[in-house]
Amino acid sequence: MTTLEDGRYTAVIDRFEDDQAVLLIEDDTGSLVGEAVVDQAVIPEPARHPDAVLTVELEDGEVLTGEYDVTETEKRTEQVQDRFDQLSERLEPAGDEDNTDN
Repeated sequence: MTTLEDGRYTAVIDRFEDDQAVLLIEDDTGSLVGEAVVDQAVIPEPARHPDAVLTVELEDGEVLTGEYDVTETEKRTEQVQDRFDQLSERLEPAGDEDNTDN
């Protein structure tokens, strides 16, 4: 991936490896534009879980700060759950909604 310009970005915690977090960096459209590995100490305590959404400040390719975006994290979690529910509904056999034999 290319070196990112200094500025503010949206980042999503992808995973943790030992005492470090791997962040997926997005542009304004939500497209993946980079990846960063940071010490967990940069991540606010409530955000130390996979799929947490952060606003990060980059300078010289390094993450300086990370601010937890609770609202965006919850929104994305809901969207994923809604999509999962929609897919699950497609898997239910037809006619199983009302299974009464009276």
